[in-house]
Amino acid sequence: MTLTRRFADLDIFWERHANPKSGWSRFLSVPLLLVATYTRDRRLLAVTLGWILVNPVAFPRVDRESDTGPAWMTRVVDAERAWLRGEVTAGSWHRLNTLAGPVTAYALYAAYRRRPVRAALAGAVSMTLKVAFVWGLERRAAAAAASE
Repeated sequence: MTLTRRFADLDIFWERHANPKSGWSRFLSVPLLLVATYTRDRRLLAVTLGWILVNPVAFPRVDRESDTGPAWMTRVVDAERAWLRGEVTAGSWHRLNTLAGPVTAYALYAAYRRRPVRAALAGAVSMTLKVAFVWGLERRAAAAAASE
């Protein structure tokens, strides 16, 4: 069993991270990382990195019994888990996720070099790439579930 598969099977992580508050607050950590890097604020950087690590288990388990069905962020996290398990393929959407990493690295570099416009633009692009990736992944997971 691969490390990725083992990670995907950790219910304590995924059932809490599927809480929309977890997904959205973790997503919004990117701007905080850029600000901490730009301002060289070590405390903010430490708190933000700590939050990124703790976030997936900081919220209660997601309520899957609501009348309206699971929230979009819950479906996204479920799709990511299914992808890591090999139950869903990302297809060409995977390119967006692959591209998001270097763009985020550049955003952090630009923030470190104190180039705020470049940092903000690259940060926005990286966040957009991630949203587009998970949107596509969620759509593929929904289509796969509908065809079963």
